[in-house]
Parts: sequence; C-alpha cells; structure tokens
Amino acid sequence: MSTTVPAAPPHPPVWGADAYAEALHRGRGPLYLRRTDGWLLPLDVERWCAAADAADLAALGRCEGTVLDIGCGPGRLVAALTDQGRRVLGIDVSPVAVARTAASGGAALCRSVFDSLPDEGSWGTALLLDGNIGIGGDPGALLARTATLLHPAGLLIVETAPADVDERARVSVAGDPYACHRTADPFPWARVGTPALLRYADAAGWTPVERWTATGRQSQSPSAARCFVALRRRRSLPTARRG
Repeated sequence: MSTTVPAAPPHPPVWGADAYAEALHRGRGPLYLRRTDGWLLPLDVERWCAAADAADLAALGRCEGTVLDIGCGPGRLVAALTDQGRRVLGIDVSPVAVARTAASGGAALCRSVFDSLPDEGSWGTALLLDGNIGIGGDPGALLARTATLLHPAGLLIVETAPADVDERARVSVAGDPYACHRTADPFPWARVGTPALLRYADAAGWTPVERWTATGRQSQSPSAARCFVALRRRRSLPTARRG
C-alpha cells in the first residue's frame, strides 16, 4: 500500500533570524527553540561552532562518495570532510551560517532542502545531524525529499533525539529564555527519537542498516551520548560500512 507524504512548505522561513545570527557571530549561546507554549529546547551553539568532535567523526567515517550536509550550520562537518579530501556541499537557510562555512574553507549554498539543488539524484551520502530531521516539521516529507537527492544506493545518516519522542510543534528562535515578547515568527519543527524515525523511515521507503551511539567533546556520560541511524532506500540494501 502506498503512503502519501504531505509536501513541506515551499518557502520555509529564514531559520533563526537575529538571535541565531548573533549566536553564530559570538560562537556561543545562549540560544533556544521556544515552542508557542513557552517550552524551551537549548541549542548547542558552542559545539556547532567548534571543530568536529569524536561523535561527529564517527558519523563522518561512515560517509560514502560525495556528501550533502543538510542544515550545515556554521560548517564544522563540511570543514572536517573537506579536510579529509571529500567532495562535500553544505546547505542552510541562514546566510550567516553559509558565510561561516565558506570562511572555514567549505562549500555551501544558502538554500532550503526543498529548493532545487545541485546534482540531485547522485549524492553518495546525505547528513541530517544536530536535530535537522526536524526541518520543515514533517519528518516523513523530509525523508521523501532526501530520497530524491541521493543516488539509489546512497546512504542517509540521521541523528535522533536521545529520548523516545515524536513531536511536531511551531517554534521560534530565542536568545533570551525570559523574554516574554515574540522574537521571531514561528515555524514548524519536529523532534524524533530512534523509534519514531524508524516508523517514518519505513513509511517513506527507507530501511535501517546501522544504529549506534557516540559521545563527543569532553563527555563520557551515557546521558550525553548522541544517537544515530544509517538508512538506505528499500530497493538497495548493502551493509553500511562500520568505522
């Protein structure tokens, strides 16, 4: 039985407006996603603006062929892959993030994943790390779109939330957790743990080929472990290379 995946908004907002841009300029937070009911999700700007850590490198070591980093932010993953001699392109809707990626020596475009992109259908690996499975607020639509970007045998690496969560909400970016006024227009976002991702992936025609956890910079605490899943489109199921 076929599954109809709703289309993502054709013109997503420029993510993060002033608060995000200011945090990237500083290289640190505080920065939050604020839900419309006031709930806050802290964003790890310091890690994003630093060099790739051990958890990042464990994911990057699994990449195959050319790499598309979806929601590249300030470009630490693009820079790390470029240093490894890989052909990699980052995309992000934030001009400041794209500028930081370029300044680090990486290639990046200021575009949404739902825009027309170079080399559609031929990328070897796509990355959705740092919560970027939430882009557009519809994981099923994002997974369906990503399938059109990869080579039929390509690999998709997704970072999931450490909790068993499946949430869609409208959020805005805020630098001040106590500010009562709205700092930016809300936009759709999603958070999914591994069980929810696997459900969305199955409906969108993906099969998991590897799952792992890894800890990153200056942390050996199990609670700080990051969770990853490697997926391939169902019609092509070679085993993901292990690092």
